[in-house]
Amino acid sequence: MKNKLLVRSLNLMGIFIITTMLFVGPAAAQTEVMAWGNMTGIRIDGLLIDFESSVRVVNTKWANVDYTGRERQRPRYVRDGLTQTVKSKIQYISFEQTVTDVSKGVVNVSVDCTSDSAVVQEGVFYCFDLPASHYGTGTVRIGGKRIALNKLTDISPAATAKEVIIESPERSIKMSFASSVRAFVRKENGNAGTLYLQVFGNKTVKGQRLSLNFKINGSGKIDNTPAVIEVDKNNPGRLFAGFGGNFRLQNPVNDPKVIDYCLKNMRVAFGRVEMPWAMWQPNEETDALQEALAGKVNPRVTAAMDMAKRLAAEGMPVIISAWFPPNWALPAGPRPRMQGGVAAWRLDPAKTQQIYKSLADYLVYVKMAYGVEAWAFSFNESDLGINVLHTADEHAAFIKDFGSYLASRGLATKLLLGDNSDATTFDFIVPALNNPATHKYIAAVSFHSWRGCDDATLHRWAGAARELNVPVLIGEGSTDAAAHTYPQVFAEPTFALYEINLYTRIAAICQPLSILQWQLTSDYSILWGDGIYGSTGELRPTQRFWNLKQLAATPENSFALPFTCDKTEVSCAAFGNISRGEFAVHMTNNGGARPATVKGLPALAELKAFATNSSMSMKEIPATRNADGSISVDLPPAGFVSIFIK
Repeated sequence: MKNKLLVRSLNLMGIFIITTMLFVGPAAAQTEVMAWGNMTGIRIDGLLIDFESSVRVVNTKWANVDYTGRERQRPRYVRDGLTQTVKSKIQYISFEQTVTDVSKGVVNVSVDCTSDSAVVQEGVFYCFDLPASHYGTGTVRIGGKRIALNKLTDISPAATAKEVIIESPERSIKMSFASSVRAFVRKENGNAGTLYLQVFGNKTVKGQRLSLNFKINGSGKIDNTPAVIEVDKNNPGRLFAGFGGNFRLQNPVNDPKVIDYCLKNMRVAFGRVEMPWAMWQPNEETDALQEALAGKVNPRVTAAMDMAKRLAAEGMPVIISAWFPPNWALPAGPRPRMQGGVAAWRLDPAKTQQIYKSLADYLVYVKMAYGVEAWAFSFNESDLGINVLHTADEHAAFIKDFGSYLASRGLATKLLLGDNSDATTFDFIVPALNNPATHKYIAAVSFHSWRGCDDATLHRWAGAARELNVPVLIGEGSTDAAAHTYPQVFAEPTFALYEINLYTRIAAICQPLSILQWQLTSDYSILWGDGIYGSTGELRPTQRFWNLKQLAATPENSFALPFTCDKTEVSCAAFGNISRGEFAVHMTNNGGARPATVKGLPALAELKAFATNSSMSMKEIPATRNADGSISVDLPPAGFVSIFIK
């Protein structure tokens, strides 16, 4: 996470408090609206008619283009039945966008913009990115003017019309406007083209208010052809201990009930807890270990240690991570002020030995008093500074030197290489990766999955782990670091689908030892009700809970298994505990309903399949064993299906 971005924090000011939560079915949830306002498409029977909308402010002569996007604004999102509303601001433009599902493939959109200033610019636009994968050979018709996207090299001439039609061999999007709109298409960002719809012209007046009101009618060819997944059980890969979770305690009222529910109703195989370092040793002159042995421990520290003990008693390896350092560990003089949860504090190099002793004393005490030897230690997201900041070289030096110090104190605890803010920051681990002196102190290569990543990036992390012969860990799993500020998205089927799709991709490519959900507490909760983010009703699971429970049902200590799948819309991961004869295949179907055939699994006695989407909650569904030993199962649209055999 970059300093200018929204990040996780305890400051809940500005959160839209939700008193009700609506869980909607596939027909009602057809338009994918991100909480910052961008639509990413319209689903029709599971098929995504994909595009990405945005509000853009374009400076004179295109010197700069600012646009709405993930963690770029401070939006407010709410769903009311079939209508999703986002209120936000970009530069001097405040806007309110409402998106209402009307019928299958039909959506009403209203974008109401107000200028806070008098500005000369190129314009303010509502835009649609058209991905080359589906629109590369398509056309855009603005009124009577037709633009061939495969011949577009710059900007098409602008035209004014009440209708815009985007067509490709597989997709059709018709936009009908309440009044004529000025529009053009620009080649950019690797897309087939970007459609610009003008809201404001080259001048705005303070207080000026303009709007776009239009209907979108989307259609496309739904691919319901069978998927074939072939598993290679004879070449097992890396160990998957199981699904895990973060248990950083922040809300003494709501955290316990969510934690209890999750640990009771889901197999959790790995845990990560906080070291409240600033409260462990607030004063440098104090011997924190001796104080603790004398019973003088801050209640917040005791709670974190109790949490570690509880997880260890459940049989989990426990990672201990530090967020906030004590003041004495920071250099004298002005310090960066916390902005949006980011502190980016550098530790005082003159206090290195005192810092090492303080951290190690904590780990020693947890072992002595609670019977927990931390499997690994990390500073949380030190590439970004949440809240200790390291350079890549400092990170390598810390692993080498603190790892050695822990060994000298008789601790088996090792360090996480990375524990990065997201997967795109891979270069942060390179100095340690290239320094053999760090390697014996590295427990695992770790990154956080915020904002997702492409396959090539995931392969880099998997390659680093293979080079060191250590596991990959996803220290914090989910997709949107700012979601706690617009928490109603936690109930959106789109959010749930994107999250589990990311996990199946990570499981297949990185073969991690565990994916640790952020969090299995009331923060980013996978449960709802009973006061969670102001919600009412009894405490209850969301679609996200059922997805994760289904993934967590993977046989314990399974190996990742290679596989092939002939449908790009279906993400898969396969696992097997070969010694016990237990296997699982997980399939995230990002498209329309289709039958699937799974080959390569042994013909064992018990076969079960479960499905989760917006209308099913880990519901058992039929699965049949065919004469040739393959397994047939139907994949529902936009859903997550798992096959278990033993």
